[in-house]
Amino acid sequence: MFLSLPTYAWIAVALAVTPLHIALMRWSMPTPKGKKSVSFVPLVLGPILALYALLNDYSLSLTLYLYASALLIFLVMIVPVRKWVAADILRQEQNPDIKVKLHGPSTAWIILSMLVSMGIVIGVWLSHT
Repeated sequence: MFLSLPTYAWIAVALAVTPLHIALMRWSMPTPKGKKSVSFVPLVLGPILALYALLNDYSLSLTLYLYASALLIFLVMIVPVRKWVAADILRQEQNPDIKVKLHGPSTAWIILSMLVSMGIVIGVWLSHT
């Protein structure tokens, strides 16, 4: 099964996904503020998942699976619609007093892709337990 990969394989996956996530998310952000904020996602997500795993007695392999999956979900949500997301972010940062109306199709993509991706990740996780 997929989650039965050895721990060293999950470490390699996490080490590969982290810079990929940072590079593609920074590429997707239109402003220095946006680029900076997405750069810290792995630094925040890693310790939070590690603490959660410790409290729930999850294995390192499962924790790394969840970590890599979460980073990939962000990429699936944002990269395909990056042009519209970037435009919305840029307009909002340039006009902080005005609520920018989000691009409808990209918002729908983000929500749908997040739900489907999370369903797959949870389905794989539950099939392993």
